[in-house]
Amino acid sequence: MADKPKSTVTHEISTRAPDQMGHALWRYRTRSKLSQASLAKSAGLRQATVSKVEKGLGTTELQTIYSVCAALGLELVL
Repeated sequence: MADKPKSTVTHEISTRAPDQMGHALWRYRTRSKLSQASLAKSAGLRQATVSKVEKGLGTTELQTIYSVCAALGLELVL
């Protein structure tokens, strides 16, 4: 019997500013019942970095966004 294809759930969130991206990541983190510290550990980052990303503060390296997305099981699609 052939394996069934995995179903994927797609959630699209439009963002045009760092604070919008940060808010979206905050929503996914809190819905996943993760603390900033546990997300940071999974992403290989400091908790303060996760906080900064979620608040949309300053400049954030793209690799940091990818690390946070990967730790949340998200894929960034442009």
